[in-house]
Amino acid sequence: MKPTARFSFGAAAVTFFRCVAALLLPNFPTALAQGPGPFPFTVEETADRITLRGDTLEASIRKRGYVSGVEAGSLLDRKTGAHDLGFGLDIQDWIMEPGSDAAWRSQLPGDLPYDFNNAYHGKTPKRSIEGPQICAQAKELRPRVIQGRDFVAIEQSWNYTLAAPGKRTGSEWKQTLVFPAGKRYFISSDRILSRNSGAALFFRQDMPGHLKHKGGDTFSEVYLSYRGKIPVSEFAADFAPDEKFNYRRDRDGVPKRMIRAYHTRDPKTGADGPWLAGMTLNPGDTSEAWCHERTGYVCFIHEVGERPVKAGESFGAAYIVGWFDSIGEMERVYDQYRGHSALAVTSKGWKLIR
Repeated sequence: MKPTARFSFGAAAVTFFRCVAALLLPNFPTALAQGPGPFPFTVEETADRITLRGDTLEASIRKRGYVSGVEAGSLLDRKTGAHDLGFGLDIQDWIMEPGSDAAWRSQLPGDLPYDFNNAYHGKTPKRSIEGPQICAQAKELRPRVIQGRDFVAIEQSWNYTLAAPGKRTGSEWKQTLVFPAGKRYFISSDRILSRNSGAALFFRQDMPGHLKHKGGDTFSEVYLSYRGKIPVSEFAADFAPDEKFNYRRDRDGVPKRMIRAYHTRDPKTGADGPWLAGMTLNPGDTSEAWCHERTGYVCFIHEVGERPVKAGESFGAAYIVGWFDSIGEMERVYDQYRGHSALAVTSKGWKLIR
């Protein structure tokens, strides 16, 4: 789907004044007024984050610290007042491949060593090809704002700086986030332009994002389109990612839809709120998906790819992340955009790409 958006002098002026303000007043908020003008979002930018405010949704994108995706707790559903409940949404980690790193683990720099046969990672041998983990270790990104007549978008990228023996550094991760006016969700894409070849390269991310709770106080159930509804009681104790509720494409086949969501509830009253969903628009892009309990949160690891990649090729996926009142609503929106794996945007508009 491609909303119509025309370039105007106003858009160019906004970009110019934002750049001037960032140079002269790096720690002072730069606000782009919404008002009666052409833009449906107010955008405020500081040295640490970009904050978007629309009629239906608010969100922040961190520039420093824990980066990538949408900042933890910042996705505000104006209809219900709900916030996301984890460490962020569409959060990026490493480039990986199947197999153990035991033979060269002592040579691996930084956070590349990967332990398995434990409750955190399960029994499946995997190894990191490039790192570090972007969200925790990149430290600073330079997101770019793109404003159109009926949307606002963020583009950001980073080049990996660590690599396993025999592998090259420098693969590029690029993320695009599009916030359409009037919607309670955003559309996103993560892609890797690889400097390495591999028989089954994949990247790891949090999708939609992890779910923090204390004894199930913040949610009532989880929905996995390949599994169905799962009551909160299933997450009362820790279990490994391959112990239950695990999805693997090579074992389970490609489902009709790839939707992973949690049903929020008020921890004080117990009243149900909206669903927060992450939906991979081409279900075949998902190679593995976790939904397991670690102490204090449900872990929603999501892996994309695990197919042959040659150096110079790219791979990735596209998603919808946001708020819904029902599973039926998720499915209707999913089916509207189903089958796409990438996202492109300019000030004139955005489009999903198969």
